[in-house]
Amino acid sequence: MAATSPLYNQLKDAEPFFLLAGPNVIESEEHILRMAKHIKHIATKVGLPLVFKSSFDKANRTSSKSFRGPGMAEGLKILEKVKVAYDLPIVTDVHESIQCEEVGKVADIIQIPAFLYLLVAAAQTGKIINIKKGQFCAPSVMNNSAEKIRLAGNPNVMVCERGTMFGYNDLIVDPRNFEWMREANCPVVADITHALQQPAGKKLEGGGVASGGLRELIPCIARTAVAVGVDGIFMEVHDDPLSAPVDGPTQWPLRHLEELLEELIAIARVTKGKQQFQIDLTPFRD
Repeated sequence: MAATSPLYNQLKDAEPFFLLAGPNVIESEEHILRMAKHIKHIATKVGLPLVFKSSFDKANRTSSKSFRGPGMAEGLKILEKVKVAYDLPIVTDVHESIQCEEVGKVADIIQIPAFLYLLVAAAQTGKIINIKKGQFCAPSVMNNSAEKIRLAGNPNVMVCERGTMFGYNDLIVDPRNFEWMREANCPVVADITHALQQPAGKKLEGGGVASGGLRELIPCIARTAVAVGVDGIFMEVHDDPLSAPVDGPTQWPLRHLEELLEELIAIARVTKGKQQFQIDLTPFRD
């Protein structure tokens, strides 16, 4: 098995946690560069290691009319410009195994959006692999998923909680999963924005549906995650969420990013969430 990468070691050892953040999808080169500039400034100011996130193609849309992004070729060019201009590592997702090699030439972290058949192809790039737990999966599934990456020769793996389907058009976050997913023996990431999606829960004028969301609860989920002791926070951030072409209802406003991160850092520094509580079950004696 190959050695772990320097970036992986940096993120794994980050205190109090690391940050994966950026807009949901690449809307334009100008927008992405502007967002990277502002988010890097905030992350540097509060002292968090940052990996910049955006997607070149939102392939898993329920409607053919949904905005998907610029596509892989143009999207990777834009992400490479972010990487060079702001000296930032990049995380982006793949949807087909054939994309992994090209994406690995630019991205430092390849994200697997619950499409577990992509794991081996992604692992073979040697990049850090962030595996999102499927909304339909138990946390124990992530043990096998992480091990599949390692068996392909890549030790650079992390697992991500992003909510569990609860009936139709809703997700819930079970805080126990943050603890149980530690059994995968790798960093645990909390996706505090996608976890509050309401898939296909928003009716559109003229017919059709889109994803809704509960943006106002993002601080609630974030506070819970850092109190439990996650290693990283994943969040989508936008300077104008109401105008975002994709997942606007669950993107956090850029103007409030610094304020929220400062609060989360304060919580993380006082919690003992990363330490397992030692329970003594011997009989209590006066």
